[in-house]
Amino acid sequence: MSDSQKRKMTLTQLQYLVWLAILVISFISMLSSDGVGASALFAFNSVSFYALIIYGNIQFLYPRYFQKKQYFAYATGAILLVGIAGFAKGYISLYINSRFFATALRVQNASTHLSYFLSGVTVFVLSLIIRLAIAYFAVKQQSEEALLQRSQFELKLLKAQVQPHFLFNTLNNMYYEAYMEAPRTALLIERLSDIMRYFIDQNIQDMVPIETEVQFLDNYIALETIRITPEPELEFLKGFPAGIQLPPMLLMTFVENIFKHGIDKISGINQIWIRIAEKEGYLIFETKNSINQHPGKAKPMGLGLTTLRQRLSLLYGADYQLNTGDDGRYYTAFLKIPLS
Repeated sequence: MSDSQKRKMTLTQLQYLVWLAILVISFISMLSSDGVGASALFAFNSVSFYALIIYGNIQFLYPRYFQKKQYFAYATGAILLVGIAGFAKGYISLYINSRFFATALRVQNASTHLSYFLSGVTVFVLSLIIRLAIAYFAVKQQSEEALLQRSQFELKLLKAQVQPHFLFNTLNNMYYEAYMEAPRTALLIERLSDIMRYFIDQNIQDMVPIETEVQFLDNYIALETIRITPEPELEFLKGFPAGIQLPPMLLMTFVENIFKHGIDKISGINQIWIRIAEKEGYLIFETKNSINQHPGKAKPMGLGLTTLRQRLSLLYGADYQLNTGDDGRYYTAFLKIPLS
C-alpha cells in the first residue's frame, strides 16, 4: 500500500472520528431534557443536516460550479441546498417531537424557518473553510510529492553520471576525427553530445530557456530521422519571443510519440508538422503526424501522456489545456500552458 493510499485512509478515518464526536456531543447535550431515544434521533438529525450541507457543497456545488467560475449557479445552488436542508431538519424535528412527546405535527412559522436557514448558512460558511483547508493540504501534499520525485530523479541522475567529462571529451575527439572524413556523421555526434549535455546540465533545472528546449527537440529529431528511409516530410514552425522560460522536457513526450508510434516504415509516407508559438501570455505547442497504417505488432502506449498530465497538474493546476485526436489519417496533439 502506497503512502498516498495510507494518507487517504487516515483522512477518511479522521472524518469518521470527527462526525462520531459531534454525534456523541449532540446526544449528551440533549440527554437530560429529551431522554435516550429522542436525544439519539435529534442528534442524528442535526449531524445529517450538517453533513448534507458540508458534503453537498464540497463534493458537488464547489467543484461543479465555483471552480468553473459559474458563480450565479453556485449561489443559486447554495441557497437551494441550505433551504432544503433546513426545511427537512425542521420537519424531521417536528416528527420526533410528535413521536416521543405526543405533540401534533404543525406547520412551522417563518421565524422557525429563518432560524434553520441562518444556521444552515453558518454551516455552509464552515464548509467553505473546510474546502479551502482541503485544497491547501492537497496542494501541500502535491508539492511534497513533487519534491520527493525530483529528489529521486536527481539521485538517479547523479548515479548515472559516471565520468561525464570523460564521455564528452571522447565525443569531442570522435567529432574532430569524423569532421574531415564524414561531416554529416560529425554533425550527428555533435547533436548527440548536445542531447546528453542537456540531460546532465539542464534537465535538473526548474526552468530552462525555450531556445534550449527547442534546440534539444531539433537534435532529437535529427537523430531520429537518420534511421528512417526516405526521410519524413517534416516542418517545424517556431514563433516565440526570446526570454521565455519553461520547465524542461515538457514538450518531448509529443515528439517522442511521433517517432515511436507514428512512423510507417513500409510505405515510407510520413508527414510531420510541429508548431510552437506564444499567444496572449500562453505557449502553444501543436503536433500533427500521419498515422502509421502498417503498425505490425502493436506497441504498448506507455505512460507518457498520463505522466505528462500529472506533471502539468502539479505545475499549473487547472490552468492548462492538453488535447489529443485521431481522425484515422492524422494524429494531433495540442498543448497550451501559461507563461509566467
